[in-house]
Amino acid sequence: MKKATTKTQLNWFITIIILLLIYWFSFQGINFSGIKDSAGQVLQAIIHGIVHPEWKYVYDGSGEDLVSLLIQTLAIAFLGTFISALLSVPFAFWAARSNHELAGHPRSNSGKIILTVVRTFPEIVLAIMFIKAVGPGSFAGVLAVSIHSIGMLGKLFSEAIENMDQRANEALVSVGGNSLQVLFLATLPTIMPEFLSYTLYRFEIAVRSASILGMVGAGGIGTPLLFAIQTRNWSRMGIILIGIIIMVTLIDWFSGILRKKLA
Repeated sequence: MKKATTKTQLNWFITIIILLLIYWFSFQGINFSGIKDSAGQVLQAIIHGIVHPEWKYVYDGSGEDLVSLLIQTLAIAFLGTFISALLSVPFAFWAARSNHELAGHPRSNSGKIILTVVRTFPEIVLAIMFIKAVGPGSFAGVLAVSIHSIGMLGKLFSEAIENMDQRANEALVSVGGNSLQVLFLATLPTIMPEFLSYTLYRFEIAVRSASILGMVGAGGIGTPLLFAIQTRNWSRMGIILIGIIIMVTLIDWFSGILRKKLA
């Protein structure tokens, strides 16, 4: 017992030393040049802009106001998530280890490798690439959100398939069900609530991402936010930030309610 305790303490000591070395190494790469003299004034201006937002920018009917661009941001996030949720399903079955074993196919890691490669590219990098390919605007934002979400949802869906309760599948196979019957009558009904829950969670993340993609020209509320920061229009930046906070909070709240009903 004493030997086991000593070994545990040694493991904790080694872990702490490794973490301290990692922190030390990380700080060595940070070139901290200090706080600028104007930082206080800029911070005061930003706070003043948030406290005194430009209310007339909320809606003016031009299509470039806050409400219109927030709706556009939601549309980018929704369409990108919807497309990725559909396309992620075949990738998930391809990557799921249990699926290959149940169907009698040889185990393959190619699906997981492809999903890992897709997830490697951040959404903002994908947005820049698609802007070069299809031009600036909402379409590039939808493509960026959907492609990146395929990698994320594909991984989550495949793990749901691997960890699903196999009793319904086994029961259907035992009475002579074929592969399609097992898929549509047992597998999909079992994992669909989890799929929908993951999709809602991914939609929450996509709303935040779509709010930023406009900064590189991929449509949505990010573009006027970037212009407001560059021109030091802190009042407009304040109302945009308030709008984003309200939008994200409402989406999180509504999505949380739906996920609880699916659980």
